[in-house]
Amino acid sequence: MLVLLPPSEGKTPAPPTAAPLDLASLSHPGLTPLREKVIDALVEVSARPDACEVLGVSPGLAEEVARNVALRRAGAARASRVYSGVLYGAAGLDRLTPAARARAVTSVRVVSALWGVLTVDDVVPAYRLAMGTDLPGIGLLAAAWRGPLGVELTARVDGDLVVDCRSAAYRAAWTPPPGTRWVDVRVLREVDGRRAVVSHHAKHTRGVLTRHLVTRRGREPRDADELAHAASALVGDALIAVELGPEPRRGARTLSLVVA
Repeated sequence: MLVLLPPSEGKTPAPPTAAPLDLASLSHPGLTPLREKVIDALVEVSARPDACEVLGVSPGLAEEVARNVALRRAGAARASRVYSGVLYGAAGLDRLTPAARARAVTSVRVVSALWGVLTVDDVVPAYRLAMGTDLPGIGLLAAAWRGPLGVELTARVDGDLVVDCRSAAYRAAWTPPPGTRWVDVRVLREVDGRRAVVSHHAKHTRGVLTRHLVTRRGREPRDADELAHAASALVGDALIAVELGPEPRRGARTLSLVVA
């Protein structure tokens, strides 16, 4: 099983006394050359007066953008601590037993605009950069990462089930190859008998599912049906229904998690 997550927009900086980034220590070392280039480009852009405009963020986030300038010197922490948005709060990937943590390190990957892809134990600094950015010196980040991620993730996913909890911008950076057992997780809200796609609640629910998958007993799901069966254990608590879409001719099968 490979659970793919987007990063959170909100990130918690490591303590100032923490050791800085060591690129050589990160997983998926085949991504190191592009990581180096993206870091250099982001540091340069973040020092510009128009940095917020170029990076597509509001002026209110100028302090976070300015922090990018010191990326190579800033304290770093495990990704499970740095990513601190709604999805990660629900997943609680920094609050796991040793056995569940080992499963999370093996089975969960965070797709990132800066790092390409990380395990939850990779040690990185907080940063501000989105996958939809057209970064000067690099270009559109989803396109830049597509080739390197194709090499790294296609090899990793061989024979495994892909549980895709990414948002659209991060899905654009890598598509599982034909023949992959691939499930796209979507969240629907039911109100007065009508269902609609939700965004904020979707992050929380995908986090709940991720935590369930790395903490539950028994073997990991091997296909879409086994994933739906595993998710059904959340019905009555976090969910009101789990629905698995039909087998498509190509692409991902859809798993709908229905919340009230």
